[in-house]
Amino acid sequence: MSRANLWTLMLLILGVVASGVAVVHAKYLTRTEFGRLQDLRAQRDAIDVEWNRLRLEEAAHSTHALVERKAREELGMFLPRPGDVLLLEEAPHASP
Repeated sequence: MSRANLWTLMLLILGVVASGVAVVHAKYLTRTEFGRLQDLRAQRDAIDVEWNRLRLEEAAHSTHALVERKAREELGMFLPRPGDVLLLEEAPHASP
């Protein structure tokens, strides 16, 4: 085997080993990032569950009956008696 062929063979072997190491490293990075992606998806799902719970809670707190009860008990509000209601009508605008 000539010296040129030996150098070519050594370069090819070095290239194969380097590409093998690069493949292993890329696979490692892929698995690491996939694990991170799964963690982020789990966080997203937990946040979605919390968001839906908060939306239900908001809907429960904003029902008409609850708002009316709080207005009566905490603010001392009440429905006006019919005699307390004054109806104002706007007069039609006259043309100049």
